[in-house]
Amino acid sequence: MPTAFSLDWPYAFGGPCGNGLIKIQPDDFFVAEILGFVPEGSGEHVFLHVEKIGENTEYIARLLARHAQVRQRDVSFAGLKDRHARTRQWFSVWLPGKADPDWAALESPQLQILQTVRHARKLKRGVLAGNRFELVIRNWQGDQETAIQRLNAIQQFGFPNYFGEQRFGRHGHNLHRALELFQGTKFKREQHSIYLSAARSYLFNLILAERVTSQSWRQGMPGDVFNLNHSHSFFKADNLDASLIERLGSGDIHPTGALWGKGDSGAQGEVQALEHAIISAQTELAAGLIKAGLETDRRPLRVIPEKLCWSFEPDQILKLAFELPAGSYATALIRELIKTDQVDDG
Repeated sequence: MPTAFSLDWPYAFGGPCGNGLIKIQPDDFFVAEILGFVPEGSGEHVFLHVEKIGENTEYIARLLARHAQVRQRDVSFAGLKDRHARTRQWFSVWLPGKADPDWAALESPQLQILQTVRHARKLKRGVLAGNRFELVIRNWQGDQETAIQRLNAIQQFGFPNYFGEQRFGRHGHNLHRALELFQGTKFKREQHSIYLSAARSYLFNLILAERVTSQSWRQGMPGDVFNLNHSHSFFKADNLDASLIERLGSGDIHPTGALWGKGDSGAQGEVQALEHAIISAQTELAAGLIKAGLETDRRPLRVIPEKLCWSFEPDQILKLAFELPAGSYATALIRELIKTDQVDDG
């Protein structure tokens, strides 16, 4: 019998307080990358800032490679972006000693070239400072006062930093493929990272789900590894003293959960016991990640949105705008607010 993977994660604030529809049209879901640095203006790599509608990131990367007459691996991007959305993101194309092709020739109703600039190094995965989201929720139904209270709670305390369902594929497809990969099934090279990421993300979400259930996802526990806000800096703490509690309350630090792989997870005491209990129930996924050579890492259990604002418009429309750090999902915020029907990401 095939393994069943539950993707029904517990809520931090008691469940959605309304209903609505998202991604009815591309402009309903706008996301713009925040690069975090300024390209130097010279170098072997051309950085392209593009706006795309109705196309996925990898398709645009292939399009750029064909147009520039370079190998696929010579085109880089910082992160995948939704297909069913209007998105602005950066790509880099390695063109050492070569002039730029006519990038404008690529433009269409689905693709606009906003800026091109040279830089000395290629654009690497995960280097973004974050993403800016502007969302339109249609057919919003619910009590406005309750929704405002929920938004204020999210603004103050943050929300659980779950990986979004799109990471796992429709009906957990990517998780089943990960099991097949670990059992020896051959897949295309580019699919390996998708399936490995799905497996690791699922284990993280299980850990976070347990922390949400115990309401320790933002308060911390003895033995936690903490993340310094807006950084990839981590430190251990055996006990929660007054200083740590104050820093947790202010959002300066966040508890973390394991991104499973080989090596020490860093957690101690109660946190180590909790994580190992969860991992021991998922031995095939955990062992597969270690065999694949992934190194253990940590991920914040919560994320606090920045510049969060909202407005209730006529015709049952709720508009949201906010910024999230790279790797966090807007859908993880939305699910705490409303029960949605949405177009699947592609």
